[in-house]
Amino acid sequence: MDLQADKILILDFGSQYTQLIARRIRENEVYCQIVPCQTNISTLRELKPKGLILSGGPASVYGAKAPSCPHDILELGIPILGICYGMQWMTHELGGVVAPAQRREYGKAELLIDEDTDLFKEIRPTTTIWMSHGDRIERLPEGFRVIAHTQN
Repeated sequence: MDLQADKILILDFGSQYTQLIARRIRENEVYCQIVPCQTNISTLRELKPKGLILSGGPASVYGAKAPSCPHDILELGIPILGICYGMQWMTHELGGVVAPAQRREYGKAELLIDEDTDLFKEIRPTTTIWMSHGDRIERLPEGFRVIAHTQN
């Protein structure tokens, strides 16, 4: 039995929760590996992940030293989940619009699940989450849709 057959890679943008995300994936008996966000595309291909998670992080996609990862990851043909900064990076890379929030958000929030997709299949329709960010997504990239959102 290949324990790495369903490998998930987390591309780390500096989130304080990256280790917790990896632990939760592993608790579900899925192999998970954390790699730096700037890991080159050939290394990522060699690792043969079934999916990627782009972690959060403290930066803004418009910052002078904003972390990035190879644009080619978006063409690997595997599922990608962006969390906070990772989602903002993906939005920015794919032509969406990321803008500064009116105020920096930190702490508990309610996640409202709009569609019962595979990703959210066993999660309650309303669940408490933690968030920390200073930017927000103003316009999604073409072809994207909202399947969950936070309570404002």
